[in-house]
Amino acid sequence: MEERFIAPCGMNCALCYAFIREKNRCAGCLVPSEQKSNHCRNCSIKNCTLHAGADIILCYDCPKFPCLKIKRLDLRYRTKYHMSMIENLESIHLLGMSTFLEKEMSRWTCASCGAIVSVHRETCPHCNQLVNFETENR
Repeated sequence: MEERFIAPCGMNCALCYAFIREKNRCAGCLVPSEQKSNHCRNCSIKNCTLHAGADIILCYDCPKFPCLKIKRLDLRYRTKYHMSMIENLESIHLLGMSTFLEKEMSRWTCASCGAIVSVHRETCPHCNQLVNFETENR
C-alpha cells in the first residue's frame, strides 16, 4: 500500500485485481503503462479537464467534489465491491494519507494467509479463502 497507488477518484490501485494478478499486471492508475486496460488509460475521472493545469491531485481538492462521475463510480463500487470512493477520499482528506493507508492495509489483508485481497473478488487471490466483507474493518 503506497500513496502512488491512490487514483484521483480514491481507488486504491493496490486492491485492483489487474494490479494484484501475476500475468499482464497493471502498474496503477497514475503510472503511464501500455499494460493498463483501455478503460483505465481513458478514464474520464483521471483525465478530467479540471485536473489539467490545476493543483488537484485527488478529487476531494476539486470545487465540484463529489461530481456526478464520482457519485456514479461510488455507487457502483459500494453496490458491487463493498467500498466507497467518496469515503476513501474523505478519509484521506480528514485523517491524512498515512492513516488511510494503514487502515487500508488492515481492511484488505486476508485473515487466512496475510496477502492483500482484491476489491474485485470475493476470494483471496493467493489462498482462495472467502473474504468476509461484513467484518468491522470493512
